[in-house]
Amino acid sequence: MQTFPETRQERPVLKPDSPVRQRSTKRSLADAFRSFANVAGSLESFYTQLQAEVARLRRELEQANRDLNQSLEENKRIRAHLRRTLECLPCGVLVVDGEHKLKLANSAALSLLGTHQAARQTAMGVAREVIEKLELTSRLPATGAEQEWPVDAQDGQHFLAVSRTPLSGHGESTGEWILILRDITESKRLEKEREAARRTQDLAQMAMLLAHEIRNPLGSLELFAGLLTDATEKRPVLHKWVEQVQSGLRTLPATVNNVLQFHSEPRSALSPVNLVSLLAQTMDFLQPLARQRGMRMDFSAPGSEVLLRADPHRLQQVFINLALNAFRAMTGGGVLRVSVQCGDTPEELPVRVVFRDHGVSLRTVRNKIREFGLPPKRAL
Repeated sequence: MQTFPETRQERPVLKPDSPVRQRSTKRSLADAFRSFANVAGSLESFYTQLQAEVARLRRELEQANRDLNQSLEENKRIRAHLRRTLECLPCGVLVVDGEHKLKLANSAALSLLGTHQAARQTAMGVAREVIEKLELTSRLPATGAEQEWPVDAQDGQHFLAVSRTPLSGHGESTGEWILILRDITESKRLEKEREAARRTQDLAQMAMLLAHEIRNPLGSLELFAGLLTDATEKRPVLHKWVEQVQSGLRTLPATVNNVLQFHSEPRSALSPVNLVSLLAQTMDFLQPLARQRGMRMDFSAPGSEVLLRADPHRLQQVFINLALNAFRAMTGGGVLRVSVQCGDTPEELPVRVVFRDHGVSLRTVRNKIREFGLPPKRAL
């Protein structure tokens, strides 16, 4: 039998209910189910792997979030600690940029700049104005060295020591500067006090030297004044003048001794002293000076002795100074009345020494000054 090409052969048409057609359809369905089962198995395997990968990524993301939250908390804690440290520093800290605009300031810096009572934003603005006014970034030395700056505060003028250093990051300059402020007002005050104490010490040494130089010829003057007093007994006029010279010389040793005691400051030697007798000797000592000035001295005291423990030399110097002050305040014809009064009741002072003079009071002097229209403080 002759065969023809396939294209020319006509396939036999099978009936749907033919056994051959049914077997072919069953085989196709079986192959399709097997393929579907294989694909479903593959999809299920891929889905299981995908779920495992998603779970792993979720765990890694949760761990990363925990690490990030922990890092943020640690960063927040460190920032808070640094902020507290900055606020607790005893010196002022300012951070300024290249245009000397303030970027950061702690409370000590705001307080040193006199803005501690204002709101922080206002204080930052005031501090910025102060920085710009002083032009610290351009006028300060490059780094390290301190420079003094006066700042007007509410309680007066303060002095600040300001130093600066560049703020760098990763070895590169950021153009920002850290300014360190220290209040040196107290140290400057102590320095002035030390200088004043040194000058006072030098002055005391000079006064002591002069006192010694004066006291050496003073003894000779007193000796010759005594000789002149004896030699002029028969010449009343000259004798009176010599007594006046001798009276003036008697006041000089007390002044010299005061200067020497001011320098050495010896401890007082307390001993029993008869106050009435000591005052009587003082009045006799000052009588020539009072007569020279045309003044009179009256002394009244109780008949009995008044005993107390005191340094007789210093106590007598107090009486002499009071009398000399009265002589300076009075004019000719004035009277200085000195009295010793003893208290009669326990509430009163046991002993009281009273000096009364006829000198012009300070109130009278001020009234006279006002009559002339002059300010009292300026005139005095």
